[in-house]
This record gives sequence, C-alpha cells and structure tokens, in this order.
Amino acid sequence: MKLSKTNIFRLIVDFFGIALGAMIAAAAIEEFLVPCTIMDGGVVGIGIIVNNLTGVPLSILTIVLNIPFLIIGARKMGKMFIVKAAYAMTLFSLFLEVFAPMKNATSEYLLAVSFGGVLLGVGVGLVIRFGGCLDGTETVAILLNKKFKFPVGQTVLIFNIAIFTAVGFIFGLDRAMYSLLTYFITSKVLDIVESGMDQTKAAMIITNDAKEISEKIYSQLGRTVTIMEGEGLVSGKKVVLYCVLTRFEIHELKDIIKNIDSSAFIAISDVSEIIGTHVKKTGRLKDKQAKTEDEYKDQEP
Repeated sequence: MKLSKTNIFRLIVDFFGIALGAMIAAAAIEEFLVPCTIMDGGVVGIGIIVNNLTGVPLSILTIVLNIPFLIIGARKMGKMFIVKAAYAMTLFSLFLEVFAPMKNATSEYLLAVSFGGVLLGVGVGLVIRFGGCLDGTETVAILLNKKFKFPVGQTVLIFNIAIFTAVGFIFGLDRAMYSLLTYFITSKVLDIVESGMDQTKAAMIITNDAKEISEKIYSQLGRTVTIMEGEGLVSGKKVVLYCVLTRFEIHELKDIIKNIDSSAFIAISDVSEIIGTHVKKTGRLKDKQAKTEDEYKDQEP
C-alpha cells in the first residue's frame, strides 16, 4: 500500500513521540529508580533485578529479554505494532546506556518513588499513545486476551506482583513496597497521558465503508464487529460498527479507519465491565461473515 503524504507525516510524528517517550522512561529508570534499587514491573523490572545481581548492563538486558516476546507477537500482532514496539525497545535501551553514567538525580527514596514514577508514567504513556510498546509482557497479555479473553490489565498485574514478590525476598520487603508504590503512581500517570484510557475500550464507527473496515478490523486485530443500521438527520442512511478492544489496539484501529475512510465518525469510550464472551474465530463466524457479505450485495443498487 502506497503511503500518502498525510500518512507519512503521521508516521513521523508517531516515531518522534515514541522516541521522546522512550527517552523520558529511560531517564526515570536510570536517574531515579535504579540508584535506589526500586524496581519497575515487567521485563524492565526483571532486567533491574538481574543487573543488581550480576552487573550486566540494563540496556543489554532490556533488549535480550524483550526479543522472545517480539518473536511471539510477530505473527499475531499487526506489522506496524511490531515495528513500533521494536523501535521503542531499541531506543529505550540506547537511552538507558546514555543515562547510566550520569549523576543520579536523588538518593532520597520518597523523591525517587514520586518523581521516578511520574516520569516513567509520562514516558510509557507517550510510547503507547503513539502506537509503541516498551514491555514485551504487554504483547503477551494482548495475545492471551485475544485467544482466552484474559483481561490485559489483570494479566500484567499478576506478572508484576510475582516480580515484586521476588524483589521482597531478594532485596527486602521495603524495596518491594517502594517498587509497588512506584508501579501504582506510574499506572495512574500513564492513564492520564493516554487520555484517561482504561484497559478496555468500545469504539463506535459511522462510515460508508463498513464492510471493508469490519473485515480489516477482524483480520488485523482479531476483533469481531457488530454491524447496525442507522440514519443521520442530515446525512441519511449510515452503517454503524461497534467493537470492544484493548487500549493498546486503539491506535491501530484509528490507522485502519483513516486508511479506508478518512471521513468516518469514530466515538471511543471506556468500558467499565464486560459480561458475556466475544465470538471467536470459528467456522460459524465465517458463515456469519459470508451472510453479511450477501446482505451487503443485496443492499447495493
């Protein structure tokens, strides 16, 4: 697919935003958290533990530990998501190397937790906002959500609790509590940076290209779409698409819609609770899609 000037500009902005977020996150890790032996969650948290025990540079550990997660997600996630994730992780590792020899910002634990947590939340939030990912565990959590419907947030939280438990045994209970407090601060700031996003979002799309968009959402994101008929006061008959997805898929959803129908109307809202199950990729779903295609054909003039 040939990229338009608008798409190229958007990609440049995305990659710049990811780079800025990776730099801020690396500064938070090396200047605030690492000097006070305060752990982050996910792959970075594991890297900090290994770094403290072995002395292997955190920048190298971050890349090495994230590679398996990228390989796992390469075939299941969208190509652009993987490219941006690899780009974000690589820059993050480079910035870790840049900030490592610099003078530490503080040795006060409370200041390290507060400012380190806030800066880390800003950095990670920017990376996610522009379609990237710094932690491979989030990729696995998304894949588990798609296949088994495990909530992304709960999967990441369980993984991080296991890490902080290990921190308590290795470095002491106080370090585990500082790390857990930092994690909660980071999570809250991340939500603010990413426009108050929750783990689950609902998207309502009003478009004239419903068939193509719904098929693209299903093939690229693995999400089913509910198709409804609507009528605008001025614009007349329209097709309304409704789908539920995770916060990490919002950016890719926007790209899908913009590439197909730039005039589409999109409303994205928070979902506080989901009751029931999603339709999985089964033969029955394919039959439903075939029926939907026939219905579109019947509606065509």
